This record gives sequence, C-alpha cells and structure tokens, in this order.
Amino acid sequence: EVVRKEAENCDCLQGFQLTHSLGGGTGSGLGTLLISKIREQYPDRMMCTFSVVPSPKVSDTVVEPYNATLSLHQLVENADEVFCIDNEALYHICHNTLKLKDPTYGDLNGLVSQVMSGITCSLRFPGQLNSDLRKLAVNLIPFPRL
Repeated sequence: EVVRKEAENCDCLQGFQLTHSLGGGTGSGLGTLLISKIREQYPDRMMCTFSVVPSPKVSDTVVEPYNATLSLHQLVENADEVFCIDNEALYHICHNTLKLKDPTYGDLNGLVSQVMSGITCSLRFPGQLNSDLRKLAVNLIPFPRL
C-alpha cells in the first residue's frame, strides 16, 4: 500500500531501487519477496538492486551461503539490474587502501554509499548519458538474458 501511494505521487515513475544483503534472512527472504511483489504490480518498470554478497571472512554465519544462493534465483527472475557488492572486497579496500586496522560496518557502509552515489549520479544530475534507469541498463548489460 505504501509503495502504491508513493508511486502515485511520482510525476514519471522510472522504476525502483532496493538495497539489501543476501546473507541475512530479512534481505534475502523479505527483500526478494518485496521485489517479486513490486514486479507483479509494476511489470513495465525497471527494478534495480544493490545486493551485498556475504563473505566467510567478514561474517561466520552458517546460513549466509544458503540465503544468498536461494535469493539469487529471485533476483535473476525479477530484477533488471543487480549491482553485486562484495563484503570481502569492501573489507580489503578499507584495510589495504584506506589503512583502517579494524574496519567497522560503518566504514563498509560508507564505501557502499559512495558506490551507489557514483552509479546513480547520472540519474540525479542533468546530462545526456544514462539519464534514466532504462538507458543505464542498456549501456551496462550487453546481453540481458543469456
């Protein structure tokens, strides 16, 4: 109901962006359920996700690989663009490049926010290149369904 009200308030609804983790139950289970429900209601709109992929070096939760594997099918079926964010790579960037001895989740989230800001920059500011979600997908994905 909330999504429908927000969509009705939009002048030109291009699509939806969702940020979630594939390791936990909420991001992988509820997040992919939300994506599929939005896809049912708005099949002609773009669905873009920023999905954090779990890593055994960052977290040692036993069920993370299962959650990620089971949620990937839903992403393939219902999302038009999936930006995979590797937790382990974020940790290495914080540790090796930024020289942080013990990176926190706040540090990792700061990197993710910079990545998301860079990707969506062309959507937020005027310009000719990648000016909407569909053009961004066309330029980034050479073979949509292989």
